[in-house]
Amino acid sequence: MERFVRLFLKASLAWLALGVTMGVAMAAHPVWTVYRQAHMHMMLLGFVTMMIYGVAYHVIPRFAGFPLHSRRAAVVHLWISNVGLALMVAGFVTRASLAGPGTVVLSAGGTLSAIGAYTFVYVMWRTLDGTNALRRAKQEREAARTRPAIALPIA
Repeated sequence: MERFVRLFLKASLAWLALGVTMGVAMAAHPVWTVYRQAHMHMMLLGFVTMMIYGVAYHVIPRFAGFPLHSRRAAVVHLWISNVGLALMVAGFVTRASLAGPGTVVLSAGGTLSAIGAYTFVYVMWRTLDGTNALRRAKQEREAARTRPAIALPIA
């Protein structure tokens, strides 16, 4: 398993632990439910989406039969998405008491998270398509498998 895939999976687990901890804290102190948007984003963008990113980066190239389009873009995606989500969570928490600064931090984090998602879409799309040369080679292999065998007469 590639290092960036493992890091996506570990980030997902870290966000799960943080989200569960915040959920327990909100249950213990109901006034902290003002942070429920931060909790929701930790769970959905943090745990669920990071897990999907990690699994997809590992599995999709194997299913498609083509190598990952860009490992470098995937690594950039890892950092952009996690930094973006951390800023979003900080923005949601800050906005509960300081609307102006919280909104600025939240907007920056949301923008980074969106750029990360767009990067994922681009890399996966290009991976599914493969390069022209690889796609042609795969089509030729599949055509060769489906061609009927030529029967030679036995004399």
